[in-house]
Amino acid sequence: MKISTKGRYGLTIMIELAKHYGEGPIPLRKIAAEKELSEAYLEQLVSPLRNSGLVKSVRGAYGGYMLANPPSEISAANVISVLEGPIQPVEGIENEEAPQRELWLRIRDAVKNVLDTTTIEDLAQYTEENVVDGYMFYI
Repeated sequence: MKISTKGRYGLTIMIELAKHYGEGPIPLRKIAAEKELSEAYLEQLVSPLRNSGLVKSVRGAYGGYMLANPPSEISAANVISVLEGPIQPVEGIENEEAPQRELWLRIRDAVKNVLDTTTIEDLAQYTEENVVDGYMFYI
């Protein structure tokens, strides 16, 4: 399973909005400039995030985007499912023989569990100092 740039950059948008949660709308051009990404591409990604209710847009000179809910209430799974669709390690799991099907289902469930239990707030608070042996610790 591969997460495309849609999912990766969508998470980038959400993390940046989480870092500024409560400060008002953030223009996408600011995120694009800071992360050296295409503003036009971020505009394409933010539309489904807005349509799904994950972000709100504010028009005008001081407009931009902001999270629709607190970052602690938005999971990585919320973002990835909107931009990437359902989590599937392989196509046609139902056609596999039982041992392989069980493996693919376990992989899918493990990935889904990580995405479900990781919030945008967790990702926004991430630093190298709070990672030990591959596990994030939140202070």
